[in-house]
Order: sequence, then C-alpha cells, then structure tokens
Amino acid sequence: MTNTFQKSLTPTFPSKLPHVGTTIFTVMSALAAEHGAVNLGQGFPDFECDPALVNAVTQAMKNGHNQYPPMPGVSALREAVALKIEALHGRKYDPTTEITITAGATQAIFTAILAIVHAGDEVIVLDPCYDSYAPNIELAGGTVVRVPLTPGTFRPDFDRIGAAITPRTRALIVNSPHNPSATIWSAADMQKLQDLLAPTNILLISDEVYEHMVFDGAEHQSAARFPGLASRAFVVSSFGKTFHVTGWKVGAVAAPAALTAEFRKVHQFNVFTVNTPMQHGLAEHLRDPAPYLQLPAFYQAKRDLFRQGLEGSRLKLLPSTGSYFQCVDISEISHLPESDFCQWLTREVGVAAIPLSAFYGDSFNQGVIRFCFAKNDATLREAITRLQKL
Repeated sequence: MTNTFQKSLTPTFPSKLPHVGTTIFTVMSALAAEHGAVNLGQGFPDFECDPALVNAVTQAMKNGHNQYPPMPGVSALREAVALKIEALHGRKYDPTTEITITAGATQAIFTAILAIVHAGDEVIVLDPCYDSYAPNIELAGGTVVRVPLTPGTFRPDFDRIGAAITPRTRALIVNSPHNPSATIWSAADMQKLQDLLAPTNILLISDEVYEHMVFDGAEHQSAARFPGLASRAFVVSSFGKTFHVTGWKVGAVAAPAALTAEFRKVHQFNVFTVNTPMQHGLAEHLRDPAPYLQLPAFYQAKRDLFRQGLEGSRLKLLPSTGSYFQCVDISEISHLPESDFCQWLTREVGVAAIPLSAFYGDSFNQGVIRFCFAKNDATLREAITRLQKL
C-alpha cells in the first residue's frame, strides 16, 4: 500500500541552460531599488510616450479590436512598416509575405534563430553582445562562435569574422546602433560585410532596434539598404524602443518571402500572434513620420546633457554615436572588476550602471561600464550630481 505521507519529490532533469542565471539587468535594478539609487542601468525610459499613441490604442479597443488578429500581424501595421522601410532605406518589402509583427525584438530574434539553426550549426556573434543571443542559439541546438569587436573602439574586425566562418556557419548576428557600446556601423562597414558574405550561404540577423537613435547627422545603415545583405537578412526593429513603450513588447521583422515563410512556421507556434489593439494603435501612429524622424534630436539632447554633466568628472567618456547608452572608462577611479565597481557605485554613490563584462562570453574586463540616458532630464541631472563626486 502506498504511503500517503511519503514526501513528494520534484523530478530532476538536466538544464538546457546550465550556465544561465538571473540577468545582470534584473540584479542591478533590484540593487538600485534597495539602495534608492538612480537607475541608469536597465535600458528603458522613465518618461511617458506620446499621449496620441495611448489614445490610438484606447480607440482601437473601443472599436472592438480585442480578438486575435491575423497570425503575421494586423495588415495596416505591416503595410505601415513596409512603407517606412521603403521611405528610409529604399527597399520594398511585400507586407503580405515579407513583414511579420512580433512580441518584441527579443522574441523576433529567438524565432529567427529557431527557424534557421539546426543541431550542430554555428552562429557567429560579435562580443560584446545583447545577452539573449547566446542562450537562443544554444536552445536551438546550435554552437555559439564569439568574435570580439575591437577593444576600445568596438569596430568590427572583418579579418577575424572571416576567419571564424566554417562550412558549419549558419548565421551571423549584427547589431547597429550597438548595445552596449553605443557605436554604429558605417556604410563602408556594411559594404565589407556584404562582400564577406557574398560567396557564402550564411544568413544574417540584423538587430536594428535602436535604428532611430543615430546622432550628429549620421544615417542608420540598415541591412535593408544593401541588396546582398537584404536578400539573406532578418531585419529586426522595435516599436517599444522607438515610441518609448518598451513594456508593450511589439516589434517587427522584415525578410525575403522564403525566409519569412520559415520564420512564420515557428512564430505561429511560439506566440501565434501579437496584442491586437496595440497593433492598430501603432498603425495609426505611424501615419505621421514626425515622431520617429525627430527621435535622433530628442535623444541627442539627452546624450549631450549627460556628457556635458560628466565632463568634469574622472569618468572618461567614450563616443556615443547611436542608441541611448553612454559608456565610460573607470580606470582613473578604480581597478575593481566592472561588476564589483557597478555594485559599489550603486550602493555608495547612488547610481546604477551595467558592466560591459556582462555582454562578453568570457566576462572580459576592460574597465568600462554602461549608463542609459533614456531618462527625464531631472533624473539625469540627479545622476550627474552624484557622479560628479567621484
């Protein structure tokens, strides 16, 4: 007879991600909250989005757009995305077969990897890189091949990228504007990438979520602008980043029809589809290009405020040419490992930042940390006041 009082045990099983723990973003945000620090770590705005966008979503709900939309996304939003890409980059995507609306850019990248990576395939990532890339590849059964960007400048080293290519290379992931380094790829960089990939069957995942945050008169060089890249690329964008609504988790992927067909096979069993009223609201909001065309000036003003405030400090400012991040060299202040320094900075100075070592597979330390300036000016000024004491 079974002993009903026998202790129940949860079965054990081998982890698919044995080396993955809580992300550095969660850790630092919790530490910031605990110590009342100004949180310039996690990359999200502390200000509201355009009220017109909220009104558009509210109206969509009132109009009854509250049930499942089509699996690839609301047609009006896909059409708006296609028109936007064509206007900005000259590439015409068919909204019916080449644009898919996703539950944020992270889901888009994961879905693309699941769609194309088979067991044993290799995927090249460029360190430092966003922390979801490697776990996504591992979950798909692929092998992560890490190639470092040039330390100090974070420029792509095409000789090293070329040397990393093997017959097993399935894909390459690039990110411009770049998180965490706040650098951008030039047209010459993209041309070199196009030339490098031309004789191969390697696919490209182009993470362009900060596409509208490019400063000092520069232009964002989308993979969509280069025929040899666009023909092999999943181009990933984020409405959350562009319109200050990161919590909405809505993104888009543009890709040739053959790639989109494979992408949607996974997408339909991954999330199936994405929040309906927000899609309708975003489609309405995209009718006016001014909000995203004005974004570079909006964030450049915040970048300049933050940089000017730190000019008198011992933090050495690195260039910030894109995204809403600012990296600084801490070598004149401390020789602590970046992670330890960020924890000290949060506890003792009251400002939270992210160590760049968190974006490297080998936790490479170069004495550089990352701040996010997508904050109200008052928040930035308070952070500046505290950091000036260093």
